[in-house]
Amino acid sequence: MNGTIEERIVSMGLELPVIPASKGIYKSCLLVGNLLYVSGHVSVNPDGSYISGKLGRDLEDEAGKAAARQCGLAILSTIKKHYNLDKIRRVIKLLGMVNATQEFEKHPVVINGCSELFAALWGEENGIGVRSAVGMGSLPGNVAVEIEAIFEVKE
Repeated sequence: MNGTIEERIVSMGLELPVIPASKGIYKSCLLVGNLLYVSGHVSVNPDGSYISGKLGRDLEDEAGKAAARQCGLAILSTIKKHYNLDKIRRVIKLLGMVNATQEFEKHPVVINGCSELFAALWGEENGIGVRSAVGMGSLPGNVAVEIEAIFEVKE
């Protein structure tokens, strides 16, 4: 794969979003050995405004996928701020949480928005890790999606 991660993002017609200030007491990312743990990032537009709504009521599957992709971009924005995007070797694990009605069943389809982004950036071998995709009765600020991640970093 050619170019830096940021160059690949731009070539996809995407941009890293502005990350809203945290309201909680936690670290947004933490490097332990060669693992980078990234706290849950909610669905935000490039300007930092929230993508809100409940899947199965307010949003369709494709809008949910786009929201999950924005979570992935938000994760990358935080990594850029605290670490180095080009030191990421591979995706280890994603936990995707979807704000959904009780009847909604396509949580994995929604979280694919983030998984597809990471696969495009690091390739299938390094961009696809293990994953969980679950439905939630609510998420902070009624955001559509929240995703946390673990990455392996290069020495």
